[in-house]
Amino acid sequence: MSDTTWAILDCPGSVELSYDVECALSAVDLAVVVCEAAPARSANLAPLFRRIEETGTPALIFINKIDTLVGTVRESLAALQAQTRRKLVLRQVPIREGETVTGYVDLVSERAYRYHRGAPSERIAMPEFMQVRKSEARAELLESLADHDDALMEKVLEDLAPEPAEIYRPLHHGEGSGAVVSVLLGAAEHSSGVQRLWKALRHDVPSATETAARRGISLAGAPLAQVFRTLQAGHAGRLSFVRLWRGPLEDGAALGGQRVGGIYRFPGGETEKVRQAEASDLVALGRLDGVRTGATLGGPPLPFPEPPPPVFALSIVSEERTDEVRLSTGLQRLTEEDPALTVTQDAESGTTILGGQGEIHLRTALDRLIASTGVKLRTARPPVAFRETIRHAVIQQARLKRQTGGHGQFADVKLQIAPRPRGAGFHFDEKVVGGSVPKRFIPAIAQAAEEAARKGPLGHPVVDVAVILLDGGFHAVDSSDMAFATATRMAMQEGLAKADPILLEPVEQVVVTAPADFTSTVQRLLTGRRGQILGFAAKAGWEGWDEVQALVPAPELTDFIIELRSQTQGLGNYVHHFDHLAEVRSR
Repeated sequence: MSDTTWAILDCPGSVELSYDVECALSAVDLAVVVCEAAPARSANLAPLFRRIEETGTPALIFINKIDTLVGTVRESLAALQAQTRRKLVLRQVPIREGETVTGYVDLVSERAYRYHRGAPSERIAMPEFMQVRKSEARAELLESLADHDDALMEKVLEDLAPEPAEIYRPLHHGEGSGAVVSVLLGAAEHSSGVQRLWKALRHDVPSATETAARRGISLAGAPLAQVFRTLQAGHAGRLSFVRLWRGPLEDGAALGGQRVGGIYRFPGGETEKVRQAEASDLVALGRLDGVRTGATLGGPPLPFPEPPPPVFALSIVSEERTDEVRLSTGLQRLTEEDPALTVTQDAESGTTILGGQGEIHLRTALDRLIASTGVKLRTARPPVAFRETIRHAVIQQARLKRQTGGHGQFADVKLQIAPRPRGAGFHFDEKVVGGSVPKRFIPAIAQAAEEAARKGPLGHPVVDVAVILLDGGFHAVDSSDMAFATATRMAMQEGLAKADPILLEPVEQVVVTAPADFTSTVQRLLTGRRGQILGFAAKAGWEGWDEVQALVPAPELTDFIIELRSQTQGLGNYVHHFDHLAEVRSR
């Protein structure tokens, strides 16, 4: 295998970092799913399998820690099969002596091997007690592959033993088309089964040409690349990791209107600058300022996954005001590296809100931010956009009369302040008769009334109110826009306090996705957070999964994702959007 060059993307297993996996799937030829022989936890792989299926990425499963196997591989395979629509084909069966797994039988070559810790497996004679199990498992493998290969089907129907090459051919084709997924065994900690995994990859990974064809990419034309990861690499600057679909690409050349400022490989984890990259290479390009993750360089945009909406957020502020510029720059770089992070400004509180996929996701991001900028931060729960309205209509008069030498200030306004239907917003009108308030002062009164509604007696913006100017008075010399604005604010402040103000909270429409076994748990969690269940149904295309719809007050969603995942084995997720404002009520 010394003549083969591999580029391996090691992706995190946390559900909170799943967007990293989605980005990686856009650049690879094949995905290796590493899991354990634990049927009870197989459902955790369902979201990953769905992403692999949606992208059409060929895949292979490596069941790790086979030396600690409890139960049978058949049970593990059945549990995994329930999580994917692709046919799983077992290529090895374990050799178990007593309670210990000591090796495996390769079902294609019909050879037996014994594990040796830290060393390649040793070929041994086929144990007599494995003959029956080997024959059963091999027959299942051949039947699964025969469904996609006529030549192999004839062999199976005629009860003839096919040659290994006649099995590898439909295996490669089936994996490349997504019809089947090979399942191999091993214990990586002891190097058991790893050599066999490498050999399988060497034979089964689709070529770059096959991957390009699967993605609809023509190999003819100028260099074409897609950015799947952005990284701030210290002294190396900003690096854009790309899959070069068409090449070659030389350092300093123009690509998609950008001049490449360095081409880097990473053999053995070390950074190596090269002069040229070839088609199908996975490399990092330097100095592509302004090029974001997902961008296609050198051609029309290629499909790329959209970042998931945030489900957890923190309010962050620098302890020192002098660090605000560094903090802003650091946050910009952070979101460039990880598009699943969002940064917004809360207009009312002026605080910065960092959103992401969970507490671990945000804490990891903040650790990187602090390490790269040296800024000391304080974090808190993000503010909730409470609002106020009124229950009753009032009529409020206010008079401003000041004399300080020279021209004074005089204005008299009489306002009616009344509630409007929910969602109707703010409205101003005037019904002045007889010229008691000259027309030229009306715009200042309207503007002052609206400004006064931005902070009501409970400390929040006032919504859904109508303000009508009924009457007033003026002075030919001392009246002005400023005087009428001041009088209007006085009337609004006093009138709103008398109009039975109430506090409103935003209510979100929430759709929670989880395995059907947890549907009742999800409903209990939602109602426990003052949620109103609207209904539930099977999730389209996700066998055994449900979607629960509900209306939930926004304050209850602050840490909802933490409890949801803890109660659904990490599988629950949700999306939400604003629905309406409602009066705050106790539980």
